[in-house]
Amino acid sequence: MGSAERLGEVLRERGLTISTAESCTGGGLAACITSVPGSSDYFLGSVVAYQNAVKVRVLGVPEGILEAHGAVSRETAAAMATGCRRVFQSDLAVGITGIAGPEGGSDEKPVGLVYVAVADRRATRIERLRLDGNREEVRLAAIDAALDLILSVLIGRRVSE
Repeated sequence: MGSAERLGEVLRERGLTISTAESCTGGGLAACITSVPGSSDYFLGSVVAYQNAVKVRVLGVPEGILEAHGAVSRETAAAMATGCRRVFQSDLAVGITGIAGPEGGSDEKPVGLVYVAVADRRATRIERLRLDGNREEVRLAAIDAALDLILSVLIGRRVSE
């Protein structure tokens, strides 16, 4: 069983819903989650917020966060996740932002730098990833890492929650 199938099984068992806010993955996480038959039981929707204006206008990411930390940051990933959770009224939401390349990197923020945040009603968990490969490999690795993080957050929850 793949990660998307396992995620669906756990969400369905617990009666939880999920939504996604993606930048560098361009909707790939949502596509992966919805590739599972019956995913409409737990998947509410997604926002592909590629431009900062969309992050601000749709997800409510504060402009101050983008100005102080940039689009590729822990703070932006967390704000994307919490904003997505609010927009969709989901139990969990994921925010992904990063630099897939081949351009756009710097010494401070190199190609392959990705932040994934998972927010639920209690907290937001954020992972910083340094992924290798070409653009598509970075995007696919970010999706896999996001699925693993979501499952990790869910496994840490008590079943009664």
